[in-house]
Amino acid sequence: MTVKAGGRGTDKRGDPSRQVGGLLRQLGKRPLKGLGQHFLVDGRVMQCILYAAELGPRDVVVEVGPGLGVLTRALAQKAGRVVAVELDSMLAANLRDQMASLPQVEVVPGDILQIPPASLVGDVPYKVVANIPYYITSPILRHFLEAEHRPQLMVLMLQRQVAEAIAAPADDLSVLGISVQLYSQPRIMGYVSPQSFYPPPKVESALMRLDVFPHPAVDVEPDAFMRVVSAGFATPRKQLRNSLAYGLGVGTSAVAEGLQRAGISPERRPQTLSLEEWARVWAAFGGGQG
Repeated sequence: MTVKAGGRGTDKRGDPSRQVGGLLRQLGKRPLKGLGQHFLVDGRVMQCILYAAELGPRDVVVEVGPGLGVLTRALAQKAGRVVAVELDSMLAANLRDQMASLPQVEVVPGDILQIPPASLVGDVPYKVVANIPYYITSPILRHFLEAEHRPQLMVLMLQRQVAEAIAAPADDLSVLGISVQLYSQPRIMGYVSPQSFYPPPKVESALMRLDVFPHPAVDVEPDAFMRVVSAGFATPRKQLRNSLAYGLGVGTSAVAEGLQRAGISPERRPQTLSLEEWARVWAAFGGGQG
């Protein structure tokens, strides 16, 4: 499935662009740049999101930043329950009014980063589907992927460059890519042009699906593992021996010995290591204690 860039739904009765424009005028409101508000107004992209999420009547969905509720309403037609968390108090109040006739929709005002997922859905399986504010992409990913109760699946609209970093192959990984691939299998479902949003962002977007693992992809202690990975990327353009020495605050000879134990050449660059190789590096340094 590929998302087509640009182009909006042609059914005037259900055209999201008309819905968004009309609702904003009714509220006397403009999108808040500080909250990264770019409302999706492309009906075909909306359908691609629903397709990627594979929703059924038993599914529980958490939506982050529902805004004016256009996607929320579409989710409610497919899922059994939708929990929509909105930071903007005016939009949250409006959304409660708009969704009053849909008992399967619960609107929660507040900051998603301050709300544990379990407090929203209990202990039942759930999916995250959202057009998130791009400036908090990493915190949102960490909030859900590192939670005690992780989602089964995440379908998110992300900045294209960020999505490509997350889905990068093993020879071109970043700290972000490793941190996400530790918990999930990422897949870019397609690319979306700025014209699919109101107001249009200055970047191209990508629709990403994350199939979340029941357990981390490698046998590590995640926090300690990511500390070693972050240390390895302290100076990413340098050889791993020098970058790790700088990041861990130890001598290059000690790092070289640890890398030899891990079977990793000290001359390699940090971005060329696979997730499995980073796990060996972590283990070689005392399970992240070295």
